[in-house]
Amino acid sequence: MAVIKAVLVLGLSGALFGGILALASQKFHVERDPREDEIAQLLPGANCGACGFPGCSGCAAAIVAGDASINACPVMDSECAARIAALMGVESGADTEKKVARVFCQGADDKCPPRYVYDGLRSCKAAHRLAGGGKSCVYGCLGLGSCVDACMFDAIHMGPDGLPVVDEAKCTSCGLCVAACPRGIIQLVPISQQVTVLCTSRARGAEVRKTCKIGCIGCGICVKACPQQAITMEDNLAVIDPEKCDACGICVEKCPTKCIVMRDSVPIVAKSAC
Repeated sequence: MAVIKAVLVLGLSGALFGGILALASQKFHVERDPREDEIAQLLPGANCGACGFPGCSGCAAAIVAGDASINACPVMDSECAARIAALMGVESGADTEKKVARVFCQGADDKCPPRYVYDGLRSCKAAHRLAGGGKSCVYGCLGLGSCVDACMFDAIHMGPDGLPVVDEAKCTSCGLCVAACPRGIIQLVPISQQVTVLCTSRARGAEVRKTCKIGCIGCGICVKACPQQAITMEDNLAVIDPEKCDACGICVEKCPTKCIVMRDSVPIVAKSAC
């Protein structure tokens, strides 16, 4: 008898609370703009958070609410942006060139030897906080793969020399690897940019020579050699203006440490599904 009473009490309690919840859901129901679901379906669905919102549904809600731009998602292509703009009844704006992540360091151990053996967490941020990391160059890649762990698109892997390698055909320019690097070595650049200074060191030339065989020594030879005046020196580092650079290759030939490199071709990038 006691068991039957307990079952009845539980059943009635469940029914009562269920009814209360049903009434509450109706009373506090908030109408949802149907465009949110349509835009969410157009977004890549990676939920990477690179847009600054909690997943693709959060980004879609922000776009509908006017709290985010049509191009808020860095992963989608211009076609998806145009379709979202059509849903919102606004102009999509001018197409912007796709960007890809590049690793601005070539300091493998044979070029930039370690100054001590790091034996700690496999985290670049952790190593960076321990006396500036184990690399001789305090600007160089620590090679612990935090960028690889951060990438949700399998676009980065560690190369045989201990440096990260970006598959530009897979890169979505989400920027997660950029945020994961404590030294700012990974940067987003226009995919068409062929000539790049693969170094971020701001040290003087004499110090660079002591720590890395392939770093920028700030000699200025590339600045003088560039016929387009596309290169300037900023804090002992050569910086290329992609708008002026015509990829003539003169700076690549003249660079004494070979830290300026040229990519032969632009990879074919798969479109994001929308």
